[in-house]
Amino acid sequence: MTATSVSSSVLDAHQNYFNRELSWIEFNRRVLQEAQSSYHPPLERTKFLAIFATNLDEFYMIRVSGLQEQMLAEVDDVSPDGRTARETLDLINKALTPLLDEHTHAWEQELKPLLAGHGLCMLNYDELDEHQRGMANDYFRRTVFPVLTPLVVDVGHPFPHISNLSLSLAVVMVDAQGRQRFARVKVPPSLPRLFQLTDCADDERAAELGVPCVHRLVWLDQVIAANIGQLFPGVEIMATYAFRVTRDTDFEIQVDEADDLISTIERHVQDRRFGTVVRLEVAHDMPSDVCNILLRNLTLTNDDVRWVDGPLDLSSLHELYRQPYPELKDAPLLAHTPAALQTEASIFSQIRKGDILLHHPYDAFAPVVDFIVAAANDKNVLAIKQTLYRAGKDSPIVKALIQAALNGKQVAAIVELKARFDEENNIQWARALEDVGVHVVYGLPEIKVHCKVALVVRREGEQIRRYVHLSTGNYNATSARIYTDLGMFTCREDFGEDATDLFNYLTGFSYQTQFKRLLVAPISLRHQLAQLIEREIEQHVKSGGGHLIFKMNALVDPDLIQLLYRASQVGVKIDLIIRGICCLRPGVPNLSETINVISIVGRFLEHSRVYWFRNGGADELYIGSADLMQRNLDRRVEAVFPILDASLRGRIRDEVLDLGLRDNVKARRLCADGSYESNVRAANDLCVDSQMELLRRS
Repeated sequence: MTATSVSSSVLDAHQNYFNRELSWIEFNRRVLQEAQSSYHPPLERTKFLAIFATNLDEFYMIRVSGLQEQMLAEVDDVSPDGRTARETLDLINKALTPLLDEHTHAWEQELKPLLAGHGLCMLNYDELDEHQRGMANDYFRRTVFPVLTPLVVDVGHPFPHISNLSLSLAVVMVDAQGRQRFARVKVPPSLPRLFQLTDCADDERAAELGVPCVHRLVWLDQVIAANIGQLFPGVEIMATYAFRVTRDTDFEIQVDEADDLISTIERHVQDRRFGTVVRLEVAHDMPSDVCNILLRNLTLTNDDVRWVDGPLDLSSLHELYRQPYPELKDAPLLAHTPAALQTEASIFSQIRKGDILLHHPYDAFAPVVDFIVAAANDKNVLAIKQTLYRAGKDSPIVKALIQAALNGKQVAAIVELKARFDEENNIQWARALEDVGVHVVYGLPEIKVHCKVALVVRREGEQIRRYVHLSTGNYNATSARIYTDLGMFTCREDFGEDATDLFNYLTGFSYQTQFKRLLVAPISLRHQLAQLIEREIEQHVKSGGGHLIFKMNALVDPDLIQLLYRASQVGVKIDLIIRGICCLRPGVPNLSETINVISIVGRFLEHSRVYWFRNGGADELYIGSADLMQRNLDRRVEAVFPILDASLRGRIRDEVLDLGLRDNVKARRLCADGSYESNVRAANDLCVDSQMELLRRS
């Protein structure tokens, strides 16, 4: 078969693509499986339960809300898998129902008892003894009661606004005249969701359990419900029922309204509280008449309701994870510093000796911070330019940029205000940077700036040298301990020229169309990646041996999926390591027989993007910020760059690609029907957990 003999109609058939939303649900299922696995310590498993819940909240706020908008607008478009918005929503509901039951069961029947056996007891209010109830009730009177605002619903009091992700109590009561009334009480988000009752080493129950201490906690909403009568004196409380609302939080910036981008985004962030309701979660024992009050006032239907037989909002289990039980968590991460940076010599002199690769979190993030700090305080540094996407709340990088400006350096920062759910942090940093004279660019109105680039311009004798750091991950010291990412320091002149041109494109809106080394979206990345895949196809047709290995967070783009199908049909071997969404269907006869797809979900969030091409034996390897999704290729500024040093290419091939493909503990293989199975190993094979292996090596 030749490279051009494949029918485009075959490649484009709807059955050849997995539904994007169902593929995401399968990813979140893998997160839940980590919570269900005894491979992890108990509190790590609890953390995965919280992550599952947080992921699902964002899924409803962004993806489900978008589908509902399409359905209400009667948009006729179908997804690449041939489904309408209504059909996709029906599939989502069907897929999530058993998964949510598993989630609740994993907490109530597995982890809650397991943690109690270790002295960490999460109790319901009705399980408290008299002394413990006294402690909880006293906390209510002293701390909680003053914060609460009861809101009754009647002719003079309209149904209150229910903010996004707020946990509330529906209160049913009978007043002095015998009339049934309804009220809403919001559980204050300013207080911890979990109230700790006691922490004493000589507790009798601790002795019974054979542990040195017992920590007992109770749900705050249950403490409020038990004391709800204090908010409504003179009336008879019939019952209270917990409920929670999720709203549409996605928004798009219209260019014609964004003369002042920072004010526009601030306004949209505030408006998230008032987005359309897309999900109502209610306690399993809420009667239909009470639920109907909520449905009627929130303009919902029964299809939008999730009945929960357990605590609502298990994302609150993040609070439980923070309890001081190190023996119930993973061993602390001890990150490694590369030998090239374990020296008193300046970081600039070390970079001049050769490119330096960092593989986080196994390699420390500190050298990246040190790079910017050194530049801020080096009298020979003239300028620093940097992109900031998710810098975090207490960013040492941003503080170093502020210091650089105070030291008289010329500093430019591209702060992406539209980084979803980080807008408020980024607005605060943008203003702090502006206050000290940093040239701040708020991204671009039409597209997000997602690339990860830092450029330092330094005078060295009679010449100017440019030092560049490029990465697959954000300049965030906190997430660098949780996400797996790759970064590189270099002072190669062509990289420096490209970085300069890229920043001129971002700050000056130049019409740069060519770069020497960087593959930049939306300018050239899509076209150049396609050319590289086409080259692999052509070389394989001529002489065989074609092989592609790609690692990314998501594969969604239909055009590149078609190109990978075409490569498979001529026999190119394709290995894909995709953490999350994969719309490509592997293992289909005459379509994708040579494509292997695995997903790794483990202690760390797999986040690095790597694109390896065998190229007839002269292999090429690129890393960068872009996944293969339409948004990354067409609606974001991304930077993907080659690893030119052969030893660094070998290290990435070994540590990231080959080791990942050998993982038979945390890796799961995507089947042709869309399900995932364990990466089966032979009876005599050694267990390979790629992340744990890298921890052992570091």
